[in-house]
Amino acid sequence: MAKRRANGDGMIRKLPSGSWEGRIVVGHKENGSSIFRYVYSKTQKDLKIKLEKLMNEYKNVDLTEESNMLLSEWLSIWIEDEKMNLRMSTYTAYKSYINKHINPILGDRVISSITHKDIVSMYSYLKENGRLRYKEKGLSDSTVKRIHTTLHKALRIAVEKNMIPNNPSDGIKFPKKSTEMQVLNDEELQIFMKEVDKDEYWKDLFYLELATGLRLGEICGLRWEDYDESSGKLSIRRTVTKEKGKPYSTNEPKTEQSKRDIILPYVAREILNNRKKISGWIFPYYIGVNEPMHPNSVYKKLKEILKNANLPDIRFHDLRHTFATHAIANGVDIKTLSEILGHAKTSFTLDIYTHVTNDMKKRASELVGNIMGDVLGKELKPWQKEKVVTDF
Repeated sequence: MAKRRANGDGMIRKLPSGSWEGRIVVGHKENGSSIFRYVYSKTQKDLKIKLEKLMNEYKNVDLTEESNMLLSEWLSIWIEDEKMNLRMSTYTAYKSYINKHINPILGDRVISSITHKDIVSMYSYLKENGRLRYKEKGLSDSTVKRIHTTLHKALRIAVEKNMIPNNPSDGIKFPKKSTEMQVLNDEELQIFMKEVDKDEYWKDLFYLELATGLRLGEICGLRWEDYDESSGKLSIRRTVTKEKGKPYSTNEPKTEQSKRDIILPYVAREILNNRKKISGWIFPYYIGVNEPMHPNSVYKKLKEILKNANLPDIRFHDLRHTFATHAIANGVDIKTLSEILGHAKTSFTLDIYTHVTNDMKKRASELVGNIMGDVLGKELKPWQKEKVVTDF
């Protein structure tokens, strides 16, 4: 039986044509035979340079036979293996990115032959020509970034399985999405609250949002069992989501940090304590009380309120920013705020609200003003009286 050759072993030879060939061992098949990678050059000197570069690239790597698999084959295996770890909506989106955008360009390439340059070229093409229905238009940066997220995850697992020496999609940067945060100022907030007060059905939801900063899917997914009236503790355990072509459904929050307990301010407790329990949901869908409020209905109602009150066309997420800005301006520390908002990392919270914590802190206080006291009461930092508990 032939001796198993060590990874990194190489050889150089001159071909009958006069050019030079170099090869190194980069892995082994199941039967023990070697897997090689080759380089070629017209001169021995240039070949040695190329061979040294190749040896550095495959240093400490022991590839398997799967390194010769086509990218499309690997992506098909990866997405099905990953399915149990993904929400169905995420699985559907990943599969769409693979079938519609990645495979048509790189799917027939051997996975170990794909380079960083190949992937950058694919993204450039998609930005120019990626829209399938409108060939003259390309995909947005945000869509290409989501495609990158899909491919990067699949290639990361391929590295772990010794199919490729490194992840060729590492180090690719995308422009940061510039969505400006908007916070209702003192006057605008008063107008907003006055307009909300006109609708008995909706005002509790918007008051609670301004007192907690919950995500839209989270506030829609609240059930009475999540609220402890004696302690004022509100537990976030689910979110309402929707897949394309399917009805709304509830799912667990994406991260463990999103599963959290919030100690409500006094006024927020009063809102829930006095609210009629017509369903297991705190905010049931107004057409059928046996299902949670639909996020799209909240979105439409917010737009209606803003239009009727002649207010800036903000997003629902900006109500979350209004809450967070107020909390920081009144002395809530970043770590506590990060736990309340359900962020995965405190650094993420700091990055978003750094302008509030520094030069704009005084201005932020002016923006939200005393009107928030009417929403939260004078108990501006109830969360810091009792440690916020996060389930891990």
